Amino acid sequence: MAPQGTAADFTDGFIDIAGDRLEYRRIPAAGEGRPTLVFLHEGLGCIAIWKDFPDRLAAATGCGALIYSRRGYGASSPVTPPRPIDYLHREADIVLPALLDAFGLTDTVLVGHSDGASIALLAVAGPLLAPRIRLAIAEAPHVFVEDVTIAGIRAAGDLYHNGGLRERLKRLHGDNVDGAFHGWHETWLTPAFRHWNIEDRLPSIRTPLLVIQGVGDEYATAAQYDAIAARSGGPVSVLVLEGCGHTPHRDRAEAVLAAMAEAIGVAARPAA
Repeated sequence: MAPQGTAADFTDGFIDIAGDRLEYRRIPAAGEGRPTLVFLHEGLGCIAIWKDFPDRLAAATGCGALIYSRRGYGASSPVTPPRPIDYLHREADIVLPALLDAFGLTDTVLVGHSDGASIALLAVAGPLLAPRIRLAIAEAPHVFVEDVTIAGIRAAGDLYHNGGLRERLKRLHGDNVDGAFHGWHETWLTPAFRHWNIEDRLPSIRTPLLVIQGVGDEYATAAQYDAIAARSGGPVSVLVLEGCGHTPHRDRAEAVLAAMAEAIGVAARPAA
């Protein structure tokens, strides 16, 4: 069931996409002719985890925004873990195109964090969505699995069972909390997932990329953005931030906001 009426009539609600009920939030654009910012959350995230960052970025750029919770997160339909190994590909190749179709979005900027950043890279690498995307922002992306990634995910498991992480995540996901966590945790720790790698998709990318990563990222090293910069088929800008972990838009909010707004401003300029 798609929303009825124009996009400007809705600020939040639910929409049926690919057989699942997804929650969404809309931020109206300040004017016409601007791309819509589409926010793709991290592997333990949902709409709420972004807090006011989408509002601030929309205000800084004049763009409207669409924020949504993927299946298994927030108030969206639940999921039974583990997820399939290709779950990020499915999000980029099936769910995201259907979602943009449902909202009639043909001019967008993708803003992805962690899992969402990998989805953004997969989306701009494919012929279906690439023409609709002016810019992809990949914050703390993964294009392959590193030892530090596995160590960070195992540490999160300890916190979930013994350190109060479940209670914190329950405030975001409610009854979805166990599915949200285990759908991420168990899938990434599956032996077959150790071979997950999307570097082969990078040469197909022609859309400009802004890649942002913290020096202290608990789940990745510089090898991630080095691979993206070396193998992508389009222009890549990389911002590496000191004093920053896996969530740059939280740890270095002002620097990230400024960098994203500048990149979106360039991407949104009319063609000469």
